Amino acid sequence: MINLQGVSLHRGERDLLNGADCRIFPGHKVGIIGANGCGKSTLFKLLLGQLESDAGQVDIPGGWRIAHMAQEVEASDQSALDYVLDGDRELRNLQDQLKKAETSGESDGHKLAELHERMASIDGYSGPARAAQLLDGLGFAHAEQQRPVRSFSGGWRIRLNLARALMCPADLMLLDEPTNHLDLDATLWLEQWLQRFPGTLLIISHDRDFLDAVVDGIVSFEQQKLVLYSGNYSAFERTRAERLAQQQIQYEKQQSERAHMEDFVRRFRAKASKAKQAQSRLKALDRMAQIAPAHVDSPFHFTLPSADKTSNPLIDLRETDIGYADKVVVRKVQLGIQPGRRIGLLGPNGAGKSSLIKTLAGELAPKSGERQCGEHLAIGYFAQHQLEALDGKASPLLHLQRLSPEASEQSLRDFLGGYGFIGDRVFETVAGFSGGEKARLALAILAWQKPNLLLLDEPTNHLDLEMRHALTMALAEFPGAVILVSHDRHLLANTADEFILVANGRAEPYRGDLEDYKQWLLGFNREKRREEKSVESGDNQEKPAEDKKAQRRAAAALREQLKPLTNKLKNIERQMAATEEKLQKVQGKLADEQLYMGGQQDEIARLNKEQTEYREALDLLEMEWLEISEQLEQLRGE
Repeated sequence: MINLQGVSLHRGERDLLNGADCRIFPGHKVGIIGANGCGKSTLFKLLLGQLESDAGQVDIPGGWRIAHMAQEVEASDQSALDYVLDGDRELRNLQDQLKKAETSGESDGHKLAELHERMASIDGYSGPARAAQLLDGLGFAHAEQQRPVRSFSGGWRIRLNLARALMCPADLMLLDEPTNHLDLDATLWLEQWLQRFPGTLLIISHDRDFLDAVVDGIVSFEQQKLVLYSGNYSAFERTRAERLAQQQIQYEKQQSERAHMEDFVRRFRAKASKAKQAQSRLKALDRMAQIAPAHVDSPFHFTLPSADKTSNPLIDLRETDIGYADKVVVRKVQLGIQPGRRIGLLGPNGAGKSSLIKTLAGELAPKSGERQCGEHLAIGYFAQHQLEALDGKASPLLHLQRLSPEASEQSLRDFLGGYGFIGDRVFETVAGFSGGEKARLALAILAWQKPNLLLLDEPTNHLDLEMRHALTMALAEFPGAVILVSHDRHLLANTADEFILVANGRAEPYRGDLEDYKQWLLGFNREKRREEKSVESGDNQEKPAEDKKAQRRAAAALREQLKPLTNKLKNIERQMAATEEKLQKVQGKLADEQLYMGGQQDEIARLNKEQTEYREALDLLEMEWLEISEQLEQLRGE
């Protein structure tokens, strides 16, 4: 069990934690949430032993293996695959010992046998295959896995760090913003991987849908305390809203009682007959616990003003080919953007979503076809590299003053206040800002220019949950047109009225919803892996044509042969879903702190036993599912 008791932590003049308590039980998956700068990453450093608390105690079981996701990667000539394999230190140590034992002149058969036995016990021989699967799931093509680490960009190196953390056999895994540099398909893959992770998991994340899918508890930073909630993020929102509403009622009732007592004291303190009663009222006021008013309002609230004039259409792409140099990524795009149109762009990694947005923004010239702009087109473009374009030596106020020298300082300060730049923060230089603060400033600069077309390419990277909520609300009220690429499904679902699927060299309307797209994406990735295997094995060479009737007969015979296995697979999937649901209910009960207040040892033991049984059942079902899947793949020749 992870146990924090009376933990206080100060950084400079700021109190991050003050007498905080928290207990997290083995096997639980917990999301860590709070505003940027509240101390989430610092909490991880405490758990890793990289920092010491100023007061209190932090206890973690001594034998636990801890995996964590580093935030930086040094450039090296090591291949991506080897870099990820280094995450399993025990495997690497055994590989080194085996290599030395096998290459040394002295051959000790007993020692070699022992090393091979240890390697088998940790499933070490499948290590390279497991590392390749992790890289594949996170979007690295098979050929890229042999590229040197230094050849990847910063965002892709962060993915390598994530893969390395997942490679590490761990009892406790700490992940800090794992989805920040992932697109939607990699995020969905990571969700499934983490759902199967058997250890204790702590995740710092600002992606509410991701938290909903993965965690069974939430630890919230609230007024220098750690508050533990049972359930996923949606359950946290409901519970906290109810608690704050009750707290507000209690606070208002208390204030009314205080006002009544203070009025009594004022009126009767001077009267001898009432003096004793007045003194008792004063003592009651002193004893009364101070209940803080509920701060339910977001610290961010802003609007996205639109240009006074508009055109119809704003932009029109006609038979447009999009790409770079000699490569066309998306062909024959037909897309007219009318005022008020709200489009979410979907598609796998590398399919051309960002290229399409760059073409709409005018940053990438069409390879062929036409791009026609309306007379009153005013574009607000938020690109993934937008933060690097900020002037590190300038303040938020100066950034806006450069755009509008005639605007009053007070009007600019009022505007920036909605983005969290309050008081003297408007004068601070951007160089010292966090990623989230830079992203907020970039959005503020975009909004100040009053666009009538917003082109947003992953605008939520680095934004915390409160700012994401404020952005979602502002986009819902924005009267202009919006084109959005985002891995934040909540933002997509609440902003876009329609979707365009960018895949296989085309950009076409997508009629399904995000859940349909999730299933489409899983199928697309399976097909992609199948094609890669085919290319590697040389199966892509042309084969002589076969008789069509014979092909149909063979296909029908194969379907008959596969039917019992596919039916069995579906049955196992139903059993897994039912068992997973039971497991989550048990884990929800075990996460309830009331259970550990005393006198319920038998109930705790029973729930722990059920948890173990459900996990073992899931493991067996997963093994059976994998075996049948492999049989199906062999029969299909995949």
